[in-house]
Amino acid sequence: MLAEKRILLGVSGGIAAYKSVSLLRLLQKAGAEVRVVMTQAAQKFVQPLTFEALSHHRVYTDLFPAPGDPDVVHVQLGKWADVILIAPATADFIGKLAHGLADDLLTCVLLATEAPVLIAPAMESQMWEHRAVQCNVRILRKRGCEMVAPGEGPLASGAQGIGRVAEPEEIAEAVNAMMGAAQSLNGRHLVVTAGRTEQPIDPVRFITNRSTGKMGYAIAEQASRRGAEVTLISGPTELTAPAGVRVESIRTVADLKAATTRAYENADALIMTAAVLDFRPEEVAESKIKKRDGGLLLRMLPNEDFLIPLGQNKGKRVVIGFAMETDNALENARKKLKEKNLDLIVLNELNVEGAGFGVDTNVVTLIEPHRDAVALPLMSKRDVADRILDWLASHWENARG
Repeated sequence: MLAEKRILLGVSGGIAAYKSVSLLRLLQKAGAEVRVVMTQAAQKFVQPLTFEALSHHRVYTDLFPAPGDPDVVHVQLGKWADVILIAPATADFIGKLAHGLADDLLTCVLLATEAPVLIAPAMESQMWEHRAVQCNVRILRKRGCEMVAPGEGPLASGAQGIGRVAEPEEIAEAVNAMMGAAQSLNGRHLVVTAGRTEQPIDPVRFITNRSTGKMGYAIAEQASRRGAEVTLISGPTELTAPAGVRVESIRTVADLKAATTRAYENADALIMTAAVLDFRPEEVAESKIKKRDGGLLLRMLPNEDFLIPLGQNKGKRVVIGFAMETDNALENARKKLKEKNLDLIVLNELNVEGAGFGVDTNVVTLIEPHRDAVALPLMSKRDVADRILDWLASHWENARG
């Protein structure tokens, strides 16, 4: 998976920097081309000459260009890399990256790149467990950085605890897995629906639901990172569109149906995360409804479940639906799976802590036809997105083989 891949290895100033030498050799053995950027503190532990001799390339240490360099070295390095690996990553370096600081070459490269980033933290237990460090780690995870968690064992201080940088073999395997995931959806066109829908009552009022679109946007972002062409059909939301994703904005269920049906024609898969209203007002007033002492009564009519005909006529397309349930969750989800002829349904139970609307986490169960349900633990919506996309890539791989 790493053959001919370009890996930028960033080394920050921890005692574990010596392990980065072995890591460099492992990456080269796997066929990768590796170039190294070192912080000033890292050079106190390992000399740049060591990495230069093994990588057969100059080691970059200075933000300011040397004679013959391009004017903006950090931009050139950021564009060159297929993936950026920081090993070891100290508490100081993690804090700088989390807060967008750029006071040396390596931090500038990371702000100038669009390549995926993998971080291997290394520090004393008290530092790793400190709330500030954990907050910074969460920020980076949310931003899309991958982590190779530190291990437990003897530390530089002589104490035992968590904080040891992962072993070079484990880090190399994580890079390999990241590059595999990054390519797993190449050449595929995914249509993802996200966010809430609205149905007007009059020119100033509408009914809606609590969906923020976070789950769908996470899927769209991660699918794009894996090489897919992504069309994101989005209801109203406060979220920023993921880079590289084509967004089509909708408002009503009728808008969503039209946009989804149109995009579906050229799609390899449809992932339906949008919160589709089940009902709409029978009549929409042409002017603002005035306040009445007797209150307001609305007669509601059911909206068409347009996913049913899409699922029944999917051909070779893969169709994934979501079920938001509060009661008889598994039973209701399996019923929807069958009725809509879905390949996978993702069950989201609103009464489970950490799941539902407006939060950054989710607790879901993946359900396929004729298979046992797979319940996932509490995880970030980004991680849930990755599990769904892992399933999708595996589904296509199995179908091909």
